[in-house]
Amino acid sequence: MQRHIELLIGRLATDEDFRDAFQRDPEKTLADAAAWGLALSAIEVCALLSTDQTLWERIAFELDSRLQKASFKTSTGKDERSSRG
Repeated sequence: MQRHIELLIGRLATDEDFRDAFQRDPEKTLADAAAWGLALSAIEVCALLSTDQTLWERIAFELDSRLQKASFKTSTGKDERSSRG
């Protein structure tokens, strides 16, 4: 299961939409992650929920932007790609 927590932390660090969802509703986001195959132990879930939530933004800020999956959503929540062309 260690691999699952590594994948989840990697996604929190590099995926802006996932990170935003986690910060809005961490329990739901972890349940969704379990649904797509990232099963976490109760200890891992508890540890993630008790981690300072600003950590994920700080990590993302420090990562080279080439390692980031940027969001295409505008401040209104709409996907910019769908309004093009």
